[in-house]
Amino acid sequence: MDFFVFNSTLKRETFTEFHVFFQPGLYKRYMLMTSLQGWLDRYLKSLEIDNASLYTIKNYGIDIGQFITYCRDSGITTVEKLDRDIVRKFLTALDDLVHVRASLARSVFELHAFGDYLLRNKAWEQNVFRRVYAPRVPRKLPRYLSIEDMDLLLQVCDTTTPAGLRNQAILEVLYASGVRVSEIAGLNLDKVDLASGELRVVGKGDKERVVLLGHPAVIVLRQYIDTARPQLTGKRVTNAVFLNRFGGRLSSRSVDEIVRKAGEAAGLQQTVTPHLLRHTFATHMLNGGADLRVLQELLGHENLATTQIYASITQRRIREIYLHAHPRSKIDGG
Repeated sequence: MDFFVFNSTLKRETFTEFHVFFQPGLYKRYMLMTSLQGWLDRYLKSLEIDNASLYTIKNYGIDIGQFITYCRDSGITTVEKLDRDIVRKFLTALDDLVHVRASLARSVFELHAFGDYLLRNKAWEQNVFRRVYAPRVPRKLPRYLSIEDMDLLLQVCDTTTPAGLRNQAILEVLYASGVRVSEIAGLNLDKVDLASGELRVVGKGDKERVVLLGHPAVIVLRQYIDTARPQLTGKRVTNAVFLNRFGGRLSSRSVDEIVRKAGEAAGLQQTVTPHLLRHTFATHMLNGGADLRVLQELLGHENLATTQIYASITQRRIREIYLHAHPRSKIDGG
């Protein structure tokens, strides 16, 4: 007789609620009969255990949830009935709705990852989602601020107040190091070495790397840590570098808001975000002669191809300068 034994133990890549012990055949039948929504819930929980960002978990839940809703409307509620055709029909319906290649490509990527999770958990023998390919998406060149605009941005904070000095330090560190918003929000005091101008930040995949600070950023960060931070801390004890007005760690969302408001105060046309400052750091480094592989290390990119997009910006800038400066660069000779 087939049977279940329930256990509340939680382990990675296992059921969230229980383990199943079975006679031959029951495990496979159980997997096939488990609802798609149930698998999605477990998958999102596994992403949380893997320390995926809340943004990633939210988007995966929404996008894969749309696919599951489409499947349910088509009479498919379990893994055993999934095939390549239902994925193609879903993408066709999505294309009719959004007309954006990037959205389609993202949905395919997310379904591939979800299918891999099902495969690892032996819900099926092959990932049929992998038989559907994402549309090619033209890669857009990242936007960035000019040196002049960056100078304006670094002049707007009122450094006579604790919050203003904190905000100035955030802007200086973002521009000097190119770190991600999650990395600066998660920065701890024991990872700051002002004597050498180094920060140890934890990036994607919980990988730690060293980033560098220039002299202006070191000066402002030291002033903030020595004078403003103690005023923000109050009686709380925390290892976080950047604090909110209650003495707790500043969230990524709060850093976003601080940077956006600074851009508005500077009168810049672009909406300024921490990611825009990361692009600005990378572009200015390459324009200044930085090696692409060094930049890859500083940005924490696993793949050099991710960093090479900035080289395209530099080449475009070189062409603009050439066409403007060389007397015989014009086709008509004028």
